[in-house]
Amino acid sequence: MISIVVIGFGNVGKHLSEAIHEAPKLVLRQIYNRSNITLPNSLQQVAFTNNLTALFDADVYVIALPDDHIANISSKIAIKDCLVVHTSGGVAMDEIDGKNRRGVLYPLQSFSKHKSVDFRTIPICIEAESKKDLELLGNLGKQISGKVEEISSEDRASLHLSAVFVNNFVNHLYHISEELLQQKNLDFDLLKPLIRETAKKIEELSPSEAQTGPAIRHDEKTLRKHLQLLKDSPYETLYRDLTASIQKTYGKKL
Repeated sequence: MISIVVIGFGNVGKHLSEAIHEAPKLVLRQIYNRSNITLPNSLQQVAFTNNLTALFDADVYVIALPDDHIANISSKIAIKDCLVVHTSGGVAMDEIDGKNRRGVLYPLQSFSKHKSVDFRTIPICIEAESKKDLELLGNLGKQISGKVEEISSEDRASLHLSAVFVNNFVNHLYHISEELLQQKNLDFDLLKPLIRETAKKIEELSPSEAQTGPAIRHDEKTLRKHLQLLKDSPYETLYRDLTASIQKTYGKKL
């Protein structure tokens, strides 16, 4: 059995705590959060504290907090020579205070507090300073996920950058599309089958093979029409930049 203390109960901390608590070979000993909270029914039996000096002994301490809190919180953990890991995609392992053994347990997924996820489908990226701790994190990861992979801090930073493109930026484009439709009293639901098909397509094709649209077709008439519709819009420049990027990638000029 691997015993774990989760530090932080935001979006990542909540879902990770639930996954750990449900795993038969893991023991969630305690949850820390700076402010008092009411744990969900599924975690009512887990000990809670808002005092960093009152953390229980555990095999692994998981910091599930925003990036800019990781270094500070890790320095305040009173226990020494324990394995402390964080869950961030963009923070290097060595930002954890050096008084403890350091590692990373990064679930590559976007979490919303009230949207359930199947942790078995989420890749877990791990890193540690020692072979023994890497093995421990690998065993922990395999209890909650079907895919565990060792990735260095440098490579994880590139992975996180790529994740921002496919998740955060794409979602912002959804928002822009919704806003454009609302201006014409059209329902964003009309686009959802297209969104699903686009996501489904890359399960079988590479993104370069799946690319379609007026930019790659060099359809100047449609491109001009779209730019006319976006005249004086804050998104006109974005449309031009994305079109230019697509055409540059596939050897055509705007």
